[in-house]
Amino acid sequence: MAKNTICLWFDKDAEAAARFYSEIFPDSMVSAVHRAPGDYPAGREGGVLTVEFTVAGIPCLGLNGGPVFKHNEAFSFQIATDDQEETDRYWNAIVENGGEESACGWCKDKWGISWQITPRVLTDALAAGGDEAKRAFEAMMTMRKIDVAAIEAARRA
Repeated sequence: MAKNTICLWFDKDAEAAARFYSEIFPDSMVSAVHRAPGDYPAGREGGVLTVEFTVAGIPCLGLNGGPVFKHNEAFSFQIATDDQEETDRYWNAIVENGGEESACGWCKDKWGISWQITPRVLTDALAAGGDEAKRAFEAMMTMRKIDVAAIEAARRA
């Protein structure tokens, strides 16, 4: 296990979530599934307790801890994309598999984990500063999934 690992609390679906992420994002995998050695408040002996996995190169641990804690936007994965095709692929995989859209490139998966699917053209525009950044920001504020062509047009306007 890595020295620093993100721990994500799930009700009971840590393994399903980890396998879903590993199918969508490159440099992702499930590396270990650990079963409970005894009964615990949220599960039974032999049930999946933790799952070690990687999402886009980031080591994670999924913990099946029960329904006590819920995910919110205070934590999100930000995935940088190179073009509209990649943006669409990740966005659609999350949203069309029980997730939901939000604003400005944010969406949630069916487990409540927040994702920012962020084309590099947007971060580059914001980093440029000045009027270019302002135009790109104003365009982004009208979007759910980021439209790469619209951000590029806003940069040039």
